[in-house]
Amino acid sequence: MAISKTQNTIKKSPNTLNQKPRNLMSRFSFTTTISFTSSSFSSSSSSEYMMEETIKHAESILEKWEIDDHSSTRFISIFHESREEATVFINCITGLHRAMRFLVSHDLRSEKLSLAQRLMQIAMKRLEREFHLILSDTREDLEPGSVSSGSSRTSIDSEEERQLQISVSDVKQPSMIAISNLRLIADTMISCGYGKECIVLYKIIRKSTIDEALFHLGIQPYSSSQINKMINAPHFDDHVKNWLNAVQIAVKTLFHREKFLGDRIFTSSVRIRDSCFENSTKEGALNLFAFPEHIARCKRPKSETIFMMMDLYNSISDLWQEIESIFSNESVSSVKIQALTSLHKLGDSVRTALVELESSIHKNSSKLTVSDGGIHPLNNSVMTYLSSLSDYGSALSDVIVDDSQFREQTSDEISPHPVSVKLAWIIRVLLCKLDGKAKFHNYVALSYLFLVNNLHYIIEKVRATNLKFILGEEWMTNHDKKLKQYVSSYESMSWNKVISCLPENPLVSPEKVRDCFRRLYSTFEEVYGKQTSWIVVDEKMRDKMKASIAHKLVPVYEEFYGTHLITLGEDERCVKMLIRLSPENMAKYLSELFPGTSAVVRSSWSYSLTLPVLSLLQVFRSLHIENTKILLL
Repeated sequence: MAISKTQNTIKKSPNTLNQKPRNLMSRFSFTTTISFTSSSFSSSSSSEYMMEETIKHAESILEKWEIDDHSSTRFISIFHESREEATVFINCITGLHRAMRFLVSHDLRSEKLSLAQRLMQIAMKRLEREFHLILSDTREDLEPGSVSSGSSRTSIDSEEERQLQISVSDVKQPSMIAISNLRLIADTMISCGYGKECIVLYKIIRKSTIDEALFHLGIQPYSSSQINKMINAPHFDDHVKNWLNAVQIAVKTLFHREKFLGDRIFTSSVRIRDSCFENSTKEGALNLFAFPEHIARCKRPKSETIFMMMDLYNSISDLWQEIESIFSNESVSSVKIQALTSLHKLGDSVRTALVELESSIHKNSSKLTVSDGGIHPLNNSVMTYLSSLSDYGSALSDVIVDDSQFREQTSDEISPHPVSVKLAWIIRVLLCKLDGKAKFHNYVALSYLFLVNNLHYIIEKVRATNLKFILGEEWMTNHDKKLKQYVSSYESMSWNKVISCLPENPLVSPEKVRDCFRRLYSTFEEVYGKQTSWIVVDEKMRDKMKASIAHKLVPVYEEFYGTHLITLGEDERCVKMLIRLSPENMAKYLSELFPGTSAVVRSSWSYSLTLPVLSLLQVFRSLHIENTKILLL
């Protein structure tokens, strides 16, 4: 009765079929009440009738949505108009497919089968166009806006870098409705035997989407020979910076969402979705992850590219879990292998760079001295190098492997971690080299001052950078002790000679007093004169050393000076020396040590010579009168 009622409805309104369907569900409502399973067609007469009705009503619906390639009318999507109408359209195709299966099993020569095949082709052509349209819209959702800045540039300004620094949230997630429609179309086409057409279309669109996005990110295939030519170019660092931004976008956005899209659309077949994902991403991903390997293999000295390689290593290492997850399927395992290969090659190159660094320290045979005892250029370059390297933290720890030559710890190498041992060893090699260079100085005191400056520089570099976490507090404590030993040795070799000029026995003859004073004066002048151009680089260290020298020298001299001032003043040859080297002037001279320029010291020394000798004699007479009064009392 339901079928008869539907027939009457159709016969009464034949013109409505020539209009655009507005509510196909009501006009094809019998499909919801009739089950199109093979059991429905088991009765020969009733099944044949139901089959004919299915094809007839499929024809009325499908022909109205047939695509006219020659029409200039804008294409109207069923899925954009109404989800309900789209569902009816899909149900109509499903019913038609079941009817065709019935006809194939009963009458291969049936005219109805020929009609059904024609209708199915109309339906599949329509679904293919719908699939293309929705997939193209989804393509725009998956393309990050910031990758549209072009890839042919040779330099990147700050604004472009800012645009490249996008997060995953900057790329729109494909509409779940769009994905649901794509999945419905794909399932229908595959179940009707048109899976190949659907998959080919999907692969073409998605591969072009990924390839274009990667191109705009600046990712393109390079060979090792190309990299060797490019790596010495002025702006090659910009290529690396671009890659570091691109790999973040590619892994976290493009590849991640490509896998998401395929997994949601082709739910019926793991093999299909793996094949689609492989087709769209494999080539581009291999090009992306081959770039770091080419850098690692380049012929430029590794020590010159170590920070570039550490940046690349760090980036892949940080993304490794996501890379493993996204490319977990066997079909794209080569991408994961390429990323891992690049990681290993970069690690090898970084280790080679550290060996080259150590070797360059050993081979530094220059005998040129730092005349003022300041920081040696080798020390500056090596410590700057190591300080920058320490910023890579855990990545550096992963790169540096344990080695038998570093397993035996010394007092300088407290931490057992390979990276701590390795860096402590390099610094130890550097200190040995500096110790050798210290011996090239003409004065032993200057050699020790050179070691003070350079060891203090190393300790402060460690303390101010991440090296302090790598080497540890005990390393710094041990080297602080060594620094104090160098300071003590410098003071002994410089100023002990001055102190030794003072008589041990205060009750000495006037002649002996005057002889001691003349020797002290000449020795002080000699020692001080040599050091007018010597420097202590660090201000706090400089003040501490000057205070230490003054503390050891001035009080002892002041006592000698006060005790024997009258005796010395009786000798006119000592008068000028007494003026120049009063305890106050000695303290002043010592306070002006290590200025970095000798002009200041010479002017202050010369300034004292302008004092008239008569004034000093008057002071001596006054002191003599006062001492006489004291004795009388």
